[in-house]
Amino acid sequence: MRKLVRRSRIDGDVAAPPSKSVMVRLLAAGLLAGPDETTIENPSFCGDATSAMRVVQAMGGTVHATPDRVVVTGGIAPRERVLDCGESGLCLRMFTAIAALTSDEITLTGNDALLRRPATAVEAPSEMLGATCRTTAGHPPVIVKGPFSGGEALVDGRLSSQFLSGLLLALPLIEANSTLTVRGLTSRPYVNLTLGLLSRFGVTVEHEDHHRFFVPGGQRIVVGEHRVEGDWSAAAFLLVLGALGGRIRVSGLDPDSVQADRRVLDVLEEANASVRRLPDGAEVSESDLRAFSFDLTHAPDLLPPLAALASRCEGTSTFHGVERLRTKECDRTDVVASELTSLGVRVEVDGDTMSIRGGPVTGGEVRAHGDHRIAMALATAGVTAGEPVGIEGTEHVVKSYPGFFEDLATVGGHVA
Repeated sequence: MRKLVRRSRIDGDVAAPPSKSVMVRLLAAGLLAGPDETTIENPSFCGDATSAMRVVQAMGGTVHATPDRVVVTGGIAPRERVLDCGESGLCLRMFTAIAALTSDEITLTGNDALLRRPATAVEAPSEMLGATCRTTAGHPPVIVKGPFSGGEALVDGRLSSQFLSGLLLALPLIEANSTLTVRGLTSRPYVNLTLGLLSRFGVTVEHEDHHRFFVPGGQRIVVGEHRVEGDWSAAAFLLVLGALGGRIRVSGLDPDSVQADRRVLDVLEEANASVRRLPDGAEVSESDLRAFSFDLTHAPDLLPPLAALASRCEGTSTFHGVERLRTKECDRTDVVASELTSLGVRVEVDGDTMSIRGGPVTGGEVRAHGDHRIAMALATAGVTAGEPVGIEGTEHVVKSYPGFFEDLATVGGHVA
């Protein structure tokens, strides 16, 4: 699907979509909550969330969905031996750990984009904890057979924290205690998101500075009712739109959220945008934007929206930690550089650092490369372009934010 974005004056209010990161974790917790019902208010129905719903049902849970709520009845009793995770890396890595609670051999797979992503980090810790686990030449499909017996394991957190989150959800339910030593943990706020939810569900996990995690066994997850908070990752694009093209107010966001991408407000302030923090979100207006610097280690998903912001900041903005973005839905480092260059933006990549020199965005034809965040970033940059920006592959926004282009139009974006 192709959309055309023209220079636009942004002015309006919009509600942030529900967080897919929270939604997928709640679905997993609902499955693990045994026969009890879990009610999820303000649910997300993005592509990743629907993949997780499908996996929950394949693993033995039931999911009843209406537009306003999703009710999950838990209990692991696999109905299927192949779990289709769609495009969701979070779903695949998290449910690999959950599938290892059973004695059935389970295969976790997905579409072509997911099958290209690395998965080796799930193998060794699964084996150390008593399961058997193998990937396909380091990639999905992943075949796992439990059950976990607990004990000690070394977890590699350099590329992703998602398998660690899966272990933290699964291991409290086995009888034995477990100790996880984590090497090079990135995306730490997402682990905090998992820990915060577990605490609310009555589960105790202790850790030493996110390096060693102590998980007592014999626990039970009790979810009950839970409301999904707004998604700061999706809202980042909207907030940058306000800084680039006028004014926007985004509601439905928790200012005290542990979501990593809440830091977008700090960066917008550093870039001299006009930012008003509100009890349920933020209002951002354009100003004379200036260059900024940002370390992506714990918030890698902010590169696409902040790259769009940097394209119009006076001076050269720098991003550190771009190497790990090469294993996302696409090679985000190369794609951000190449597609913004196609729009007349000066981008350089030197090892783990990307530099973007602000200036005019010329417009032209670009591609999303199968990546939802690239599609949204190119549309965001397009609101200030001198000529229309044609974006091929915009259908991929369904993965995290199906209503993005509708919301863009609502606040004044010229989209065709």
